[in-house]
Parts: sequence; structure tokens; C-alpha cells
Amino acid sequence: MAKLMDGKALARRIKDESAARISEFRKRGVEPTLAAVLVGDDPASLVYINGKREDCGEVGVRFVLHELPSSVRQENLIKLIQELNEDPSVHGIIVQLPLPSHIDRKRVFSEIDPCKDVDGLTPTNVGRLWLGDYTLDGSLLPCTPKGIIRLLDEYEIELEGKTAVIINRSDLVGKPLAKMLLDRNATVIMCHSKTPDLKKRAAEADVLVVAVGRRPAFSVGPDMVKEGAVVVDVGMNRIEGKLMGDVDFDDVEKKASFITPVPGGVGPMTRAMLMENLAIALELSEG
Repeated sequence: MAKLMDGKALARRIKDESAARISEFRKRGVEPTLAAVLVGDDPASLVYINGKREDCGEVGVRFVLHELPSSVRQENLIKLIQELNEDPSVHGIIVQLPLPSHIDRKRVFSEIDPCKDVDGLTPTNVGRLWLGDYTLDGSLLPCTPKGIIRLLDEYEIELEGKTAVIINRSDLVGKPLAKMLLDRNATVIMCHSKTPDLKKRAAEADVLVVAVGRRPAFSVGPDMVKEGAVVVDVGMNRIEGKLMGDVDFDDVEKKASFITPVPGGVGPMTRAMLMENLAIALELSEG
């Protein structure tokens, strides 16, 4: 049976560490502040925003929400971001995804001050990642990939020389995670919807990361998992009111060496990394 990788417990510890870093600024009279921008009223986005508000409360950060209608013009959204960039009382900025189709996400993220970019998605911070000019605890990196690496480190998963297969090629998860794994000297294979013989590729993995989120149309069963593999499930699917990952947990658990549960695995780590990034942003802006 696989050993469970408890993201919830590690996330709690990281939040406590971030709270301690943040409290040092409160002692100096600084009020740490995260500004969130929500465009439209997507129900899932509202859930994520409320989760971030709750996390901020736990670590001693003021949370300010800017709500805009889904019809907002792109130039008006950019104007708001520029105002937040120039506001010295704001230390971190997030723009909740997804954005309406008429707004260019990359254009919007390019306007965020890289030192306030707690999602790690501006061209400057992405460039630093791809140049290898970063540290895990001192740089603004995308939260989910950063959380996965921290979880692998916590359980002393050896990556050097291992084959890592990622089923995801997004800018938020797959691509940045591939770079972080490459920097640990793993051999990385990135798979997606056009990958031929996906089952065979997945079964080659010493470390398998799955982030698809289209269950029941797609799921990972034991026939896609190598004996003794480390399985990281990033998927979030709500099936008949129950939150499930992309992996058939009960069957795969018998074959893997380590596995992340859903919920309680990568999700809490993603939220904890946002709070750690906010602590880093504070240090960048306030010294």
C-alpha cells in the first residue's frame, strides 16, 4: 500500500512559518495586504476567492477584493492593476482565473508588478524560473508546481535520474512544474490530449503527476501506473457531490509507493504557497 503524502499537514506548517515571517512586518507597523481582482461571478471562482480570504485571515494579512463585471473592458482592468501596482499599501496582487474570453490573460498578467505577483505568472517571474534564477523559499513561483515540489521534498522523493511524466501542459501547472523537475535532474515527459499511447507513457513514470480534471471522461487506473511509482493527483472533479481527483485512488494506492489524496493533498499546498509567496512579496517590497 502506498504511503499517503499529507499535503494538509505540511500546508499547516508552511502557513505557520509564513505567518511568523509576516508578523515581523506587523511589528514594524506595516499592514500586510493582498488585493484580489475578481471579474464576473463564476461560482467556482467565488469559492476560490473565499478560500484565499480565509487563508489571509489565518496568517494575519488584510484581504481586499475588487469585483468587476464580466463585461469590463480590458483597459479598465489594466488601469485597476496599475493603480494597485502604485499603491504602497498593497503587497500582493492576484487576478482570479478564468477571465472572460474578451480579455487577454497574458496581457493582463504582464501588467502586474513582478514584486507583487504572488501567483508567479508575470513574464518577469516566468522568465526567472526558466533561466533557473530562483529559490523555492525566496522567489515568486506558480503556487501549484511549487507546492508539488515542496511535497516531494517533504517525503524525500529522489528526483535525480528519475522519469517524471506530467499529464498537463498548462502555463499554471505543467510547464512550470516541468522546469522545476528538470532543475532536479529528472527526465521529464509532458503529455496532453494529443499524446499517442498515453497509457504507455504514464506507465513509464517513476513520478506521475496528473492534472486533467475531466472525470469521468478521463481517469488514471492501475494499468497506467508503474509498480512503486510516486503518484501526484492534482485533479479536482466533483462527482455526485463528492470531490475526487483524476486517479482511481483505491486501486492505484495498492500499486504506488507514495500517493496524494484528494482532498488533502496538492490543494492545501497550493493555498499555502500563495501565503508563502505573499511573505516573499512583503520582503521584496518592504525589505
